[in-house]
Amino acid sequence: MTASGQRVPSRLSRVCMWLSLLAAVPVLVMSVFRAVGGEWPVLVVQLLAFTPWLAVPAGGALVLSLFGRRRWPQLVAAALLVCQLFWLFPLDIARPRSAAAAAPAASPAEQQPPATVELTVMSINSLFGRADAATIVRLVREKKVALLAIQEHSQGLQDGLAAEGLDALLPHRISQPTDDGAGYAFYSSHPLEPVGLLPDTPFLMPTVRLTAGGSVGGGASAVLELTNVHTLPPVDTRVGQWRSDLKALSRLAERPGHRLLMGDFNATYDHAEFRNLLHAGEERLVDVAAASGSRLLPTWPMDGTRLPGIAIDHMVTSPRVGSSGYQVHRVPGTDHAAILATVAVPAA
Repeated sequence: MTASGQRVPSRLSRVCMWLSLLAAVPVLVMSVFRAVGGEWPVLVVQLLAFTPWLAVPAGGALVLSLFGRRRWPQLVAAALLVCQLFWLFPLDIARPRSAAAAAPAASPAEQQPPATVELTVMSINSLFGRADAATIVRLVREKKVALLAIQEHSQGLQDGLAAEGLDALLPHRISQPTDDGAGYAFYSSHPLEPVGLLPDTPFLMPTVRLTAGGSVGGGASAVLELTNVHTLPPVDTRVGQWRSDLKALSRLAERPGHRLLMGDFNATYDHAEFRNLLHAGEERLVDVAAASGSRLLPTWPMDGTRLPGIAIDHMVTSPRVGSSGYQVHRVPGTDHAAILATVAVPAA
């Protein structure tokens, strides 16, 4: 082979090596931020939301390094890809603790399946009330939703939902519509009782108590406390308030009883602030999507914005509340998806 012919693969190897490093550097930087989990500046917080997508450049860096034929770039790229896979499929995800495991020991003759009340629940950020009311009501009807939580609820949306027949499906309502995105609504097929508002949050985050009758035990019932979550988004100087909102939510975990927090957390599993929330209290809280293996299903943006999809809407339960059937559905008019699941609440 000629000398000039020998230089071509050498030049190609060098180009691939440098391209591999170019792809690996931003992955390395963001991996450090993800691993350390400090109170990072707002730009880092926003970029951390897209951590699952770092697997793409990490994989590209590994492929390019193989063509680069240098050992150390290959080792760096492989290590980065392993990190991304570890974060894509974390080993520390909490799952519901069965009621049977929590119950006192009983003799075989006394053992019975623990009584639970199942509820299909749904949450959606309506984008200032612009979400399509007909689609919301159709989902409630088809999925047999027993509890609906709405963020950014407006009077116009409330009127539209009533016109579509939601009040007949879910006759119990606690709501405070507004025009500025702070409003909320609960619709339920079971009685609701207001508990209070989370203090010092720009968006209203109320907690209500739902009492549902059971189908076992001759009138057994279950009580579930529900919080309609809408934290401030981590943008510009508001990142501090975002952290404060998540810390306020974590204090709810210290209260006794069965609990469900659902709504727009404006945070992903890759934010240390959200993981700290899940570790609040004596027992870890359960992210329903993560526990079902669906945590990577994006919930935002759903309006055609050219951004990679991420999961910032969540359902979080106390450990003894079971969950199944997690789903994500698009709703016209809003940039958030509706999230649904069935929760099993231990009966009193």
